[in-house]
Amino acid sequence: MIDTHAHIFLPDYSEDVTAMINRAVDLGISHVLMPAINPESVAQMEAIVQINSGNKDIKLHPMIGLHPCDVHEQIPIWGEHRWAQKLENWLQEYASLSHYIGIGETGLDYYWSKKYKKEQMLSLDVHFELAKSVNKPIVLHNRDSTQDLLQTIAKHQNGSVKGVWHCFNGTYEEGMRAIDLGFHLGIGGVVTFKNAGVAEVVRQLPIDKLILETDSPYLSPTPLRGKRNEPAHLAFIQKKLGELFELSQEEVEEHTDLTAASLFSL
Repeated sequence: MIDTHAHIFLPDYSEDVTAMINRAVDLGISHVLMPAINPESVAQMEAIVQINSGNKDIKLHPMIGLHPCDVHEQIPIWGEHRWAQKLENWLQEYASLSHYIGIGETGLDYYWSKKYKKEQMLSLDVHFELAKSVNKPIVLHNRDSTQDLLQTIAKHQNGSVKGVWHCFNGTYEEGMRAIDLGFHLGIGGVVTFKNAGVAEVVRQLPIDKLILETDSPYLSPTPLRGKRNEPAHLAFIQKKLGELFELSQEEVEEHTDLTAASLFSL
């Protein structure tokens, strides 16, 4: 199994990081993909990769990106007039390394405020241009910004752009639009929530365009809502997809792992 989106480098796991990784191995997870959040993420990701370096059962893969909710915090650090160039330089430094397998987490988030909409859009453009230049998949966050996100994908899609709309919770039409634009959809704990409406949409989508994720430590699936999430909880998401598509757990794993491995060149 492959968890395509987990922030297991965060301090939430400082007390039991090895046990958390072992629980993932026990479930049969062989890869965990770690999107960055901000510059602090780099040292945190490298530290957990080092901790796991002797483990042949599971591989941890970092990515590089600036989360849209962190853009406004980074601007005064990098400078109001230079931050976009600083962002590009920082991304390029790590994106060129082979063990950084993707660009992200980037995207748009209008849930808390639209005050920094312009800055988030510029950051997203920088990430897209870098993803194209290094030919690595881009991982997109979306909250209350679907139409702008889809328009930005369309603007940058030159036939080479690939990536994932992480934590997909859109409509069928929005999901298919992303797929038509060459993207995959990351299915996480929200698909198990009874009243979210996501399950009804997901069951209509082509399974070969779906990949599994936990978004750990966030969005624990039912029946663990409200608790810290971790890669081992991927089993509940996989089980839900099996129910939706009337497939065995093995068949769901085969479909989603093959897609994820191809997308991220695992």
